Amino acid sequence: MATASAAAASSQAFPSGRSASWRECSRRGPWPGASPWSGRDDGPGAEHLRWHKAVELDPELTEPGDIAFVGFRSDEGVRRNKGRQGAAQGPDALRRALAPMALPKPLRALDAGDVAVTGDADDALEAGQQRLGRAVAHLVDAGHPVVVLGGGHEVAFGTYSGLEQTRALKAGGRLGVLNLDAHFDLRDDVRPSSGTPFLQMAQSERLHGRDLNYWVLGISQAANTETLFRTAESLGVRYLPDTECGLLDMARVESFVDEFLASCDLVHLTIDLDVLPAAVAPGVSAPAAYGVPMEVVERVCTRVAGSGKLVVVDVAELNPEFDIDQRTARAGARLVHRTATTWA
Repeated sequence: MATASAAAASSQAFPSGRSASWRECSRRGPWPGASPWSGRDDGPGAEHLRWHKAVELDPELTEPGDIAFVGFRSDEGVRRNKGRQGAAQGPDALRRALAPMALPKPLRALDAGDVAVTGDADDALEAGQQRLGRAVAHLVDAGHPVVVLGGGHEVAFGTYSGLEQTRALKAGGRLGVLNLDAHFDLRDDVRPSSGTPFLQMAQSERLHGRDLNYWVLGISQAANTETLFRTAESLGVRYLPDTECGLLDMARVESFVDEFLASCDLVHLTIDLDVLPAAVAPGVSAPAAYGVPMEVVERVCTRVAGSGKLVVVDVAELNPEFDIDQRTARAGARLVHRTATTWA
């Protein structure tokens, strides 16, 4: 069994000379059990390369352009949204499912560790989102394509909080957010939750004098109230319902994605695994009775990754406690794999 570098045994964050803000944001190894970055070793050389042999835990061994993973261990937003808790275990489940996948070409990646939302403080989630934002901003500005492993869908606002701090956005880059999801997640609640991240983004963008450029693919009419549809309309949200995202609708889906890509310079892709049918993704807070086929979701991810505009992707709502035969973890890992290998 091969593992990531010996840096896994260290809990030190970035060494001196790296950003002090990173040391506040992320906790890196040691893992509570065996490293998730382990798996079959078929021999040396690029022809045998798998993810677990490509991931480094020491940032000094990576460089700009290398994929960077960061986990967001939180289901506080799911709890507040009255969902099925357990998504805090999602990041490690995604790592373990991704680790043995074979790479089509040599690449290198950094696992920057996890931001964990813990404790009983009233603002534990909000503080965790801020820490994640600082981590994402640091990694993006250091030149890394970033993959955030959630966690409930509250992860999306943490990711966005980082993007709005980046040099590219401050320089006037047009941000576009593409959400693959059965839900709008535009709830107007007293406290932030997994159901509020995109309304929070819209409110933040308004403070900056901008409108949120927000598109959603996979919306389930049955999972969104008329209030949410009206909120989406008032914010100018573009969406494609799940009933128009089947295999026979691929031309419509690709046209929707291409129109989105033409509207922005920088892309935040956010994947809520409950966009997939329950048979493919049973391990989520709200399994989909209908859903968007895996083939369609994967095609969207690779199209976005190949556009040259993708900056960060986050994956949300994997709940290992309710997964069956690791179906959801493997589906999420495959989407990460196809996105990252197209992107890199």
